[in-house]
Amino acid sequence: MNFVPSGVITLTTDFGHKGPFVATMKGMMLGRYPGARIIDLTHEILVHWPAEAGFWLERSFRYFPKGTAHVAVVDPGVGTERDIIAFELEGHIFMAPDNGLLGGLANLPGRGPVHRVDFDRLAQLGLSTPSATFHGRDVFAPLIAEIAAGRRQVAELGPTKSDLVPSWVEEASAEGARVRGVVITIDNFGNLISNIPRSLVERFKRPVVEVSGHHLPFLRTYGDVKPGDYLTLINSFEVLEIARAEQSAAEALGAGRGAPVWVNEA
Repeated sequence: MNFVPSGVITLTTDFGHKGPFVATMKGMMLGRYPGARIIDLTHEILVHWPAEAGFWLERSFRYFPKGTAHVAVVDPGVGTERDIIAFELEGHIFMAPDNGLLGGLANLPGRGPVHRVDFDRLAQLGLSTPSATFHGRDVFAPLIAEIAAGRRQVAELGPTKSDLVPSWVEEASAEGARVRGVVITIDNFGNLISNIPRSLVERFKRPVVEVSGHHLPFLRTYGDVKPGDYLTLINSFEVLEIARAEQSAAEALGAGRGAPVWVNEA
């Protein structure tokens, strides 16, 4: 394995900030590993939509030091027979439900073997019977803490698994002379963030973006238009974004997660 623990753990959920759910996950991690440095990636994932969590993990993990352990809990199937999986990639560890959340990351080159948590081994790992509704606290948190502390390896969690649940959202792709993707998330400014990478936009000399029946210009940054004007750009995470200067593109266009986005030549 190339994973050398750094002591950093990132946490991604759809829990929001109502109630003690995030805090008790952190408490469980710190109880196992008091020296852990826990970073909240986001807790504002659209509830029950693993694709958004996987999107942000895939585009954020390289900003953390190698040796970081990433745990993501967007888990509408909690308590059922769905698997919990973990694997190493580029010196990082990822753990999440096998519900498509890690589908994109699992397809990247260099991924290590995927292991599923064997619930029959939980007692051996020092875990009591978990709640049927909060595996984030009772399973994910203590296991990721053990891995981040260097006391456990992914291979100790359970057997390997090859038939992973794919991402709920197809990757952006070229379809003839056009590129097609979807809106994955909406940020706090109302910008629509798509899954179309820079590489697919750069094939066009003068790209025009189509979303919700509107054809929008492609520019460099928000200040290139007047307040209230629409534009599209490549954002800081290297994907296509639809914006409205100083206003919400999502509200004005009536577009949300899953809305199709097309890129054409002007």
